[in-house]
Amino acid sequence: MIEKEFIDILSRENAEIKLDEEMKSHTSFRIGGKADCFCSVRDVRSLRNIILLCRERNIPYFILGLGSNILVSDNGIEGLVIRLDGEFNEITLADDNIVRCGAGSTLARLCNFARNMSLGGLEFAWGIPGSVGGAIYMNAGAYGGEIKDIVFSVDYMDKDGNIKRCKDDELDFSYRHSAFTDTDNIILRASFRLEPRPQDVITEKMQELMEQRKTKQPINHPSAGSVFKRPVNGYAAALIEECGLKGYEYGGAQVSPKHAGFIVNDNGASANDVLGLIDHIKKEVKEKKNVELCCEVRFIGRT
Repeated sequence: MIEKEFIDILSRENAEIKLDEEMKSHTSFRIGGKADCFCSVRDVRSLRNIILLCRERNIPYFILGLGSNILVSDNGIEGLVIRLDGEFNEITLADDNIVRCGAGSTLARLCNFARNMSLGGLEFAWGIPGSVGGAIYMNAGAYGGEIKDIVFSVDYMDKDGNIKRCKDDELDFSYRHSAFTDTDNIILRASFRLEPRPQDVITEKMQELMEQRKTKQPINHPSAGSVFKRPVNGYAAALIEECGLKGYEYGGAQVSPKHAGFIVNDNGASANDVLGLIDHIKKEVKEKKNVELCCEVRFIGRT
């Protein structure tokens, strides 16, 4: 339970505060109980003050992007959920081929900005439903491209409120991993090195990849994207389909009939439904294919 005094101090910052906020309104799965407190922060100074306040009072906090790669507990989230807003959404052309973007911006806005500047390299990210910060955190990728291919530098805040910068060779990118994964560091903004390219060529590639997504992925159903990381040999979706699980239902959760690598919220699924389905999939694939599937989607909140 968050005390009134904490809320009173929080309200002095450049932030919008909501108590007992339903997290299902902030996740692409449309699943999740209430957060004790939900805070949209608009500038770096306020973010620093809020983080230090939470640490001083031992209040847990979670930085939320667009909620596209997480599963929030039915029991909600203890403490403070922070969304980066305001200046964290700004995108600018820093140099001829360098685009500077806040971590709170959507990848879609960044892709459109780059296209309007006739800068290519981000086409692969068109249609990835996430924030720029989230994409860097997990080195998001699709159709042969990854964030690591274009990031030049990242500014972040450490747990003590210090602002630092990582250059591309310090970012420790690998498959669905970065130097920020499983740390307390908060990504603030990033610079992307892109390439001059005609707008019509960029647009054509973006449209082509979006058509592929529409054809192959259940983009019209609530989901958290690909549930499992790619195994060393093969693809998770193929293994799941070979086990006869395409379309399999567990409560309100379903293995997508369109793409077996996705779990969709087909009928008012709970987080427990999704967790139960994940466990069943992992068990079946292990028994029938002798492959251990690892989750890409992160579970957040009270157990």
